[in-house]
Amino acid sequence: MVVEIVNYIKVLENIDVALKSSPFKLNYIIEKLGYKENTFFKKLKEKRFTPEELLSISEIIRPEEYREYEINKMIEEGFKDMEEGRVRNFNELMEEKRRKYAD
Repeated sequence: MVVEIVNYIKVLENIDVALKSSPFKLNYIIEKLGYKENTFFKKLKEKRFTPEELLSISEIIRPEEYREYEINKMIEEGFKDMEEGRVRNFNELMEEKRRKYAD
């Protein structure tokens, strides 16, 4: 847990550098986040973005990296579902869908 907290602090401390090195203009990022400019710049100056806000920012400025994170998360959830027995037989599932959408 300590490592995660330290990493969060590092990201928060360097968010301005990440934003400046982004190929996107700050106005675009602010618009995508849905913030007023004053609010955004105050948060940036005070380094007080929440983890959820940092995720939203990363989704905007590093979409490929964020998409890779999402895919890996889905794969991990799939493996967990398999380990816990939350699986369905493919043929049965397909037959169920055929009946549902045949009507």
